[in-house]
Amino acid sequence: MLTGIEEVDWASLGHAYGPADDVPELLRGLASDDPAERENALDGMYGAVHHQGDVYDSTLACIPFLLELVADPTVQDRGGIVELLTSIGGIDLCGDEELDELDPDDEEFIPAANYAMAAAAIAAGADVFLALVDDPDPEVRLAAPCALASLHCDPVRVLDLLRERLTVEQDTEVRLALVAAVGRIALRHESLRDETVDWLGWLSRAAQAPGLRLAALAQLARVAPAEIPEDVVERVTVLLDEVRAAPPGPSDASVDAFGSLDSLGSLGSLDPLNSVAGAAGAADAGGVEGIGRIDGAGGTGGADGVDGVDSLDGAAAGCTAAASASALMGQVRELFEEHSVGRPTPWTEELLRTLHSALDDRVDDRIALILAQLRSPDWGQRSDAIWLCGGLIRVWRGRYEEVVRLVGAQLSDPEPRLREAATSFLERLFELGGPAADALAMRLATGSPGPLGLPGPGARAGRGGALLALARCGDARAIPLLARALEEREVRRELLYAVDSLGPAAQPLAPVLRRRLGEVELDDLLYDRAAPLLFALGSVRGAQALPEVLRVLRGAPVNRREWVREACLRTLAAFGPAAREALPDVRRLLDSESAAVSSMAARAMWALDGSLDEALGALDRWLRPGTSGGEWCAAALALGAIGPAAARSAPALRAGLGARDLWVRVRSAAALWRVAGDAAETLPVLLAGWEENRHTRVAVAECLAEMGPAAAAAEPAIRAELSRRRRHNAREDGAGSHDVHDDEKLLTLCRAALTQMERRMY
Repeated sequence: MLTGIEEVDWASLGHAYGPADDVPELLRGLASDDPAERENALDGMYGAVHHQGDVYDSTLACIPFLLELVADPTVQDRGGIVELLTSIGGIDLCGDEELDELDPDDEEFIPAANYAMAAAAIAAGADVFLALVDDPDPEVRLAAPCALASLHCDPVRVLDLLRERLTVEQDTEVRLALVAAVGRIALRHESLRDETVDWLGWLSRAAQAPGLRLAALAQLARVAPAEIPEDVVERVTVLLDEVRAAPPGPSDASVDAFGSLDSLGSLGSLDPLNSVAGAAGAADAGGVEGIGRIDGAGGTGGADGVDGVDSLDGAAAGCTAAASASALMGQVRELFEEHSVGRPTPWTEELLRTLHSALDDRVDDRIALILAQLRSPDWGQRSDAIWLCGGLIRVWRGRYEEVVRLVGAQLSDPEPRLREAATSFLERLFELGGPAADALAMRLATGSPGPLGLPGPGARAGRGGALLALARCGDARAIPLLARALEEREVRRELLYAVDSLGPAAQPLAPVLRRRLGEVELDDLLYDRAAPLLFALGSVRGAQALPEVLRVLRGAPVNRREWVREACLRTLAAFGPAAREALPDVRRLLDSESAAVSSMAARAMWALDGSLDEALGALDRWLRPGTSGGEWCAAALALGAIGPAAARSAPALRAGLGARDLWVRVRSAAALWRVAGDAAETLPVLLAGWEENRHTRVAVAECLAEMGPAAAAAEPAIRAELSRRRRHNAREDGAGSHDVHDDEKLLTLCRAALTQMERRMY
């Protein structure tokens, strides 16, 4: 075994963390009789040799040995090695990354060449996968279909083999993997698409087990979205009910009975490219669809993307980079297994994820499907619905009131994983979470005792996430609970930033916020600890905390000093004239070398006592040739906040309208409107920014809402935005916690702008 491994000069090759002289040990570990050693070796392969999906020269050198291991029936856990090979060789080069379009001198050429060579090398040895479809090990049979569909050079032979194997295979998840592989072939080989679509359509209607028909329907939707039947919601709902009602255990072995519900395999294993191993190998890249399936432990995932990686990365902090990557894979595997425990059919989530992805912008159908799942007696189906809706609501606009209400109802369910899923979903909805407010309040009133302010992902399993969701939707019932949370030793920072959503009613929180700020140590962690408290104090206009704010301002250490100062100055500006005692400290910072600090000091000067000359003098020095875009924008934002009193700075702002930097142009135009009221000059710049970069739209819409009839030329753009179903900031590679909130803010501003125009017209 592993003949010739010593003949390779591994030390001259490299992987993610340097010389690859440790690779022989990893390869031997894959063949070990010790399960822990095999797992550690596979972790090491993903963590270094195939780090984040990369292919190095050492990765290429491993391929013959990996193929040898796969072919040896005495090697245990070969399914994981098959998945590894599928990931290494299954990367398609397309578009700008086509190898023949790259210059050999380009730094991207070598990685692209490595991918191509890896695919060719594995394809050359892909016959080894043919024999694996009837391997005694179900995990090997589970991994083989995707490998064949992705890597074998004879798709006709593979298609026949997969369909033939389906007639005798008894393991439910392996059967589903066979159907998924047929769909993959149809996507990769257009000449076989019509034949495959017909076969999938037949299978979706045949007298087969409901799970198999659901898999066929999902793949049919994936391969031929135009063929999705109009009654897809009703059909899927019926199939899910049949899956739930079907008895577990092996079924008749005849050709026409594909009913075994042995579903003990790992969640996500229908397609090894999205399986546990594949997910872990790229988890810290943040680009693996499969990670979303375990977001209950770290984020909100969904059919359209992923968002649960950060908390896992945080768990691995403090280790070396290679060790962190390996540990991360182990955590992902454990989380997948935990997610599946107690669920007879965990594989339905992947099928529904595929179906949702194919339905794409058919938002009403997707909402109807999720509503049906949320009403299911099966808590697992309800949990799947929540995660799928997380992706839907993040990407698409729609009427989600009933969905949110039903998700809120899950907070009283005895299954902790379902409560956790519901909480994690609701805490990112902000104002859209209103329909669940009563359920959130009830959860907080009747839930088991425990900390309310606990920071980090652990809060979701308790009550901290429910409190965050209630506060973010602006419900005043959160205020006394926040006061209790602030008495605890640790407070989740997001709770402090959520105070702003509660408006003036949160003012009673000022005393406890003041006390906590006074207890913060003036050390290198000052910014992390003080900034959320400063923000909350500014939100409630807690000017009685002025002594504590000045203590932080004056005692900030060198580490992040400018950040601390800016945060303090923003809070002082929010306090307004009540903080006039801080003027000497604010005045000293007008001359700061940091544009952010200087500009915020100018804004505070104006807010505290209307000291205009000093404030404008400080800002004008950042509106000169040679300043950076960030410096210019900081000054422009401050001038816009001062408003018409800063009209003398209009000429300097006009110079920014023609800048190369898009944000300089947009910030200058917005500030110029606010200081000079010149819509004729600023509106074209704002609309150009709107079209050039969607991320400017909230800032632009704020101005349009202020302009009223003067913004009439923007009406087509506003109406077009309101008619779009896709959120303006939707991304396929992840999401931020405020993305939905920001898009809803844009819609609110657009409606306000239209209302202002229409009122003036009549």
